[in-house]
Amino acid sequence: MKNNNKKKLSKVSRLRKNSLHFRRLTGITAEKFDEICEQLEPLYQEFNQKRLEKKNKNRKRRVGAGSQFKLDLEDRLLMLLMYYRTYSTHIFLGFLFSIDDSNIGRNINPLQPLLAKIFKIPEKKIDMSEDEIMDLFFDGTEQQTNRPRKGQKKWYSGKKKKHTIKHQVVVAKVKKTKNKKTKLRIKAVSKSFYGKTHDKRMYEKSRTRSPDKTGKYGDSAYLGTILTIPIKKPKGKELEKEQKEYNQIHSSMRVCVENGIGKMKIWQILTQRFRNRRKDHMIIFKNIAGLQNLMFG
Repeated sequence: MKNNNKKKLSKVSRLRKNSLHFRRLTGITAEKFDEICEQLEPLYQEFNQKRLEKKNKNRKRRVGAGSQFKLDLEDRLLMLLMYYRTYSTHIFLGFLFSIDDSNIGRNINPLQPLLAKIFKIPEKKIDMSEDEIMDLFFDGTEQQTNRPRKGQKKWYSGKKKKHTIKHQVVVAKVKKTKNKKTKLRIKAVSKSFYGKTHDKRMYEKSRTRSPDKTGKYGDSAYLGTILTIPIKKPKGKELEKEQKEYNQIHSSMRVCVENGIGKMKIWQILTQRFRNRRKDHMIIFKNIAGLQNLMFG
């Protein structure tokens, strides 16, 4: 017979035994997970203390009384990262972590703004570090979302033929190190925009600021902005050889922003139809950008 008195290992401890499974289920390595936990712990303690000390006229119990979290902070963070990586239903996560599915949001939602504080992905002001190449690459990306009850027209993307939510992403390359490929770093993520919003309009509304000497590149959708874009083919004419070569060089440089966005989409919460509240999309998008930087930037 099994010994029921034997202490059960946490989900993190069990998953840590297989590094490949850990990365496949969370998108990050166990070492990077530990780095996040180390920074998350004091932030969560501060948040929880403020929550407990918050004045409430209807409070009938002493501070700290009532039901407690069944899972420790590590397992709750693991649950959140698995949710980002697999975009599983709350029912499945509840079964996996042995808690009621109605408690999933209570366990993971408070951690999302704390992760955003750790990653610190800006919306407008971009600072460049010494290891970054002084070029920035802009692009828009959109994700299908549930059909809204109101204002369906503004959420509808003519390009995707679906209701979508959009962001502008800014990517920088990191200088090559020995025996390593060039890394990509997400430098800024705009606020959420309606699916019908044009990339140029997103750029104008985002008002992204960066160092003056920084090169800025975008695709042809940014025509009319200060970004360097490809040469457009004249109507009824062909581009000259030099112009085609210029466009090829521009395209080979700008592909990094598409690769950066592509790496973010290994987390399924940015790939599948977005089922959460649209107002939560920005913080989730920023957290995924932070995870991308942690692993690939």
